[in-house]
Amino acid sequence: MSRIIAVANQKGGVGKTTTAINLGAALGLRGRRVLIVDLDPQANATSGLGVENSGLGTYELLIEGQEAAGLVRETGQPGLWIIPSRSDLAGAEVELVPMMAREFRLRRAIEGIAGQYDYVFVDCPPSLGLLTVNALAAADQVLVPVQCEYLALEGLGHLVNTVDLVRRHLNSRLRVAGLLLTMYDARTNLSQQVVDEVRKHFPSTLATVIPRNVRVSEAPSHGLPLCAYDPRSAAARAYDQLAAELLEREEVAA
Repeated sequence: MSRIIAVANQKGGVGKTTTAINLGAALGLRGRRVLIVDLDPQANATSGLGVENSGLGTYELLIEGQEAAGLVRETGQPGLWIIPSRSDLAGAEVELVPMMAREFRLRRAIEGIAGQYDYVFVDCPPSLGLLTVNALAAADQVLVPVQCEYLALEGLGHLVNTVDLVRRHLNSRLRVAGLLLTMYDARTNLSQQVVDEVRKHFPSTLATVIPRNVRVSEAPSHGLPLCAYDPRSAAARAYDQLAAELLEREEVAA
């Protein structure tokens, strides 16, 4: 059964794209079929997987109604595909406003192909605008990366409220898959304090913690996920552990 998971947080720099790429790649290595939908105009998931997009992508999917199947691109990684993005998508927030059923454009666009994959990850932009609302309206679950710094906690309440509103008015099946603690630095008390605070207030926080690691910054410049760039790095092992935790949760839920 396919799972559509929005990777969302309105704060930038918390690890949304890194998580979408590396969790998707880790699941692919575990024999799952994974599709990433790059819904961020910055297109970091696209470039981070070494995909050059000079053609069609998520802009045409949302605004022009192009068939999703014709937009899927191979990434070169086992079990991992992507619908790429490019900077044109920045105008979609404005162009969506007058459209009928504007919040459901993504849901309707991918419903025909979602069943071909075990997981569909939607990499959201750092905002709570119409692109992110489209992702939440299409998703079964939302995964929330949270950087282990106090400033990263400030917007969580707004995101939780948005998820509740989407659940009540647009997508009754939406639930929080979990909060994922990222950029953890074991050398600082601050990181541990943030971990404790998040776990205290958000019981759905995942057990896996993603460490701060230089390989995380290096891998995208090579167009590779961590499991291909440096599979023995601490961050690559953490994302493999996250994949295992996600699969275990799915088995328990089933």
